[in-house]
Amino acid sequence: MPIEQALDDLQAFLGERLSRSKPDLDAHAGSESYFPPIAPDAVAYPENTAEVSRIAQICHAHGVPLVGFGAGTSLEAQTQALRGGVSVDFTRMNRVTEIRPADMDVTVEPGVTREALNEELRATGLFFPVDPGANASIGGMAMTRASGTTTVRYGTMRSNVLALEAVLADGTVIRTGTRARKSSAGYDLTALLVGSEGTLALVTELTLRLHGIPESISAGICAFPDMGSAVTAVMETIQMGLPLARIEFACAATARAFNAYAGADMAEQPHLMVEFHGSPESTAQDAERFAEIVADHGASAFRWSSRTEERNALWAMRHNGYYAILASRPGARAVVTDICVPISELARAVEETQADIAASGISGPILGHVGDGNFHAILLLDPDKPSDLDEAKGISARMAERALRLGGTCTGEHGVGVGKKPFMEAEHGAAWTVMGMLKNALDPTGIMNPGKLVPGN
Repeated sequence: MPIEQALDDLQAFLGERLSRSKPDLDAHAGSESYFPPIAPDAVAYPENTAEVSRIAQICHAHGVPLVGFGAGTSLEAQTQALRGGVSVDFTRMNRVTEIRPADMDVTVEPGVTREALNEELRATGLFFPVDPGANASIGGMAMTRASGTTTVRYGTMRSNVLALEAVLADGTVIRTGTRARKSSAGYDLTALLVGSEGTLALVTELTLRLHGIPESISAGICAFPDMGSAVTAVMETIQMGLPLARIEFACAATARAFNAYAGADMAEQPHLMVEFHGSPESTAQDAERFAEIVADHGASAFRWSSRTEERNALWAMRHNGYYAILASRPGARAVVTDICVPISELARAVEETQADIAASGISGPILGHVGDGNFHAILLLDPDKPSDLDEAKGISARMAERALRLGGTCTGEHGVGVGKKPFMEAEHGAAWTVMGMLKNALDPTGIMNPGKLVPGN
C-alpha cells in the first residue's frame, strides 16, 4: 500500500523520530473542543527545514496526507488527520534563531511557544504581543491567523508576521516577504499563508515584528447593569481615541464562574476588563478618563492598578475563563465558538445570542474581545446526551449566520478547520471558489491538511 511504502521511506531517514506508537497517535488525534478524535497513521518529528522538505517529497510521491501540528490548542479540528497520513509535529523545531533589537524583529522556528519567545526576549526590552490566551506555538498561531486580548492595540498575526519560510506539497522550499516594513513587489504570499491552516504549505521559519515593553501598564475592571451599556461605553472609548491595549468583556454567568474558580469577588453582572500601556502619567490619565466614560454608562466604580501582581491576577483569571466555565458544570464538555461583528453591532449580536442560548435549555457563558467586536460562547453540554450536542451545534450555526447578517465573519480568531467550513460559501461567495483554485494550484494532489477550509478538499 502507498501509505506503508511512504512510512518505510520516512522511517529510513527519521528513525525513531517517526512514531507509530498508540500514545503518540492518540496525542495527535484529539481536539480542544467537541470533535471526536481521529488519529494519523504516524507522527513525524523533524528538526530542520531540509527534513520537512524530505517528508513532503515522500508523502507527495505516495499521495499521503500531511497535517502540521504545533501545541494542539486549535478549536476547529485544524490538526486532526481526517484522512489519515502523517502528523508533522514541530515541537523539536523550537529555536529562536536570531533577535535583532535595532530592527525590532526576530526570526523563530514554528515550534517556539508564545511564552517561551517572550521569555527569550525579556532582556531586550522587546516583546511579541499577540496573546490568544493559550500558550500556543508561533507556527500554529500564524496558520490560524490568531489574535486575542491585545489585538485592539497590536493587531493579529497578520499584522505581526513579516516573512516566512515554507515547504510546499512537493517539498519545494520557498521564502515569502522580507524584513523590510513594506513592499510593493508582487503578490503578498506571506499574507496568503498566514491563516491558511496548513492547507497550502508547512511553515518552517517565521520573522516577526516586535514591540517595546511599555514603561508603565495599568489594568482595571468594572461591572455594568447590562451588556448593552458595557458595549456602548467601549464604543465611546474607542471613538474618543483612548489608547486601549486590552479591553475584554465577560457576561454575568462568566463572572459567576470566575468567582467560583479563582476566588474572585465580582458582582454577577457583565464586566469590562481593560489595560493601558504607556508612561506612568499617561496610563494614569487614561485610566481616570476611562473611569469617567464608564460611569456615564452606569458602571460600578472602576478599580484599577499598575501593580504587576494585581494585573497578572486579572489576566490569569481571564485567560483561564474556559476552564473556569467548564468547572462550573463538572463533567460537561464544551462547544466553543466565536464570531466577530462591527463594533456598532456587537451589543445586538451578544443580546440575540444570549436570548438564543436561554431558550435552548443548555448553558453558554459569553466572553470576548469587545475592542474588536469578537466574542466567544462556551456552550456546555452533557457528553451522554446527543441532543445537547445537536442543540449546541444549532446555536453555533445561528451565531455564524447572525454574524454574517450583521456584516461580520463566522470566525474572528478560531479559524475554519472543520467546524466553520459550512459557512465559508455564505461569507465569501465566489471568492471561496478562488481559494479552492489557489489550493489546487499549490497542492494539486490534495495532501496538505485535506478536508479543511476550502471547497472540494
